Amino acid sequence: MQHAAQQSQQHYPVFIVGGGQAGLSISYYCQQHNIDHLVVEKNHLMHAWKEKRWDSFTLVTPNWQCLLPGHPYQGNDPHGFMKRDEIIDYLNAFAEKVQAPVLENTAVTRIRHDGERFQIETCRQLDNQKAYFSADQVVVASGSYQTPIIPRYAERLPRHIQQMHSEQYRNPAQLGDGAVLVVGSGQSGAQIAEDLHLAGKKVILAVGDAPRCARFYRGRDVVAWLTDMKYYDMPVHEHPLKEGVRDNTNHYVTGRDGGRDIDLRKFATEGMELYGKLVDCDGSQLRFATNLAAVLDSADKTYNGINERIDQFIAANGIDAPPSSRYQPVWQPAQERELLNLENSNITDVIWCIGFAPDYHWLDVPVFNGRGYPAHQRGVTTFPGLYFIGLPWLYTWGSGRFSGIDQDAQYVVSMIAEQLEKAGMKTPPPKVKMNPCIAAALAN
Repeated sequence: MQHAAQQSQQHYPVFIVGGGQAGLSISYYCQQHNIDHLVVEKNHLMHAWKEKRWDSFTLVTPNWQCLLPGHPYQGNDPHGFMKRDEIIDYLNAFAEKVQAPVLENTAVTRIRHDGERFQIETCRQLDNQKAYFSADQVVVASGSYQTPIIPRYAERLPRHIQQMHSEQYRNPAQLGDGAVLVVGSGQSGAQIAEDLHLAGKKVILAVGDAPRCARFYRGRDVVAWLTDMKYYDMPVHEHPLKEGVRDNTNHYVTGRDGGRDIDLRKFATEGMELYGKLVDCDGSQLRFATNLAAVLDSADKTYNGINERIDQFIAANGIDAPPSSRYQPVWQPAQERELLNLENSNITDVIWCIGFAPDYHWLDVPVFNGRGYPAHQRGVTTFPGLYFIGLPWLYTWGSGRFSGIDQDAQYVVSMIAEQLEKAGMKTPPPKVKMNPCIAAALAN
């Protein structure tokens, strides 16, 4: 998408940072409220989905939970799990439907407030040309998965070992002929380890503390049971952990091949090597925590605990369902292995799957806690006119997924409209008007 050259500062009632599903959901409801706005995206629309997912990636929630504003899933497999290319098609269709006023390939480099309005500095990626905007209200929809986490001790790995983060992994063909060390067993780590294992690669997995859950239980997808149990309707302030739930690692499970459990113990019986948490490297050997048995037991405890709550729900409601069951471990570590010699292990590749850190260095507004995470209630910060959307557990479990963004966007835009009304600002005609500079650039 082409861009207009910088001219005088342009003002918008609402400025949206990020052109993913969250940012476009805000645009959708701004249009419903006739609120003039602009979406600015650092790369291109839906960039993360198109450029930062591996080839065999699938949703881990069933397709019927894809409920973007005005754009529910309408395919012929509601209980299936869309593959990467199908997800991209779904999101492209959403973007086409929304028709948001958007500047792509434009990074927001600073946002501050001058006491009257937000002052915004941007930079075009193609030629580093700066452009300036002002806004009455700002919505940050850039997500929290911004900076890949790679520990400093990774610098001590031998140079012949190829290292990459999970967002760079595409398929086994990228890797060397030797063993692959996958670090982390959250959703990405467990699924990438499975992808490599199924391809016949020798996988060494450093297991983290992520919990796991069943894909199907007592005749239904576990997500369907939990939906009926109203778990996904629970707001963060009613969760037993309160805001602490935002720090939880997602349960590992997969939608691959129609959906199934991921059982790391089963992989171990098939030749995958499991270790505890990777804690250090001295250049010749890796050091692991001796916690493998504990983290495997903890993951299984969560797995069985979720199923037990489903059992209770079935019993309390007199539901006819297949009999209950309990997972029994199919493998136990014979010993806790603390050290692994790099040369003897023949490791040629390391894939870091230990998550991301938020990066809001460009947002010069006092709304962050001590860990760099924005303090908010349902996306509304204590700084008037500043909002967030698309974060995990922004309000409910679905906030960072396709299932909950709709209600979050509705709420945030209702707050925006309320503030604009209080300020006595009139809304433009029903059709969202694009800034003349942007319109001229798009016409070229």
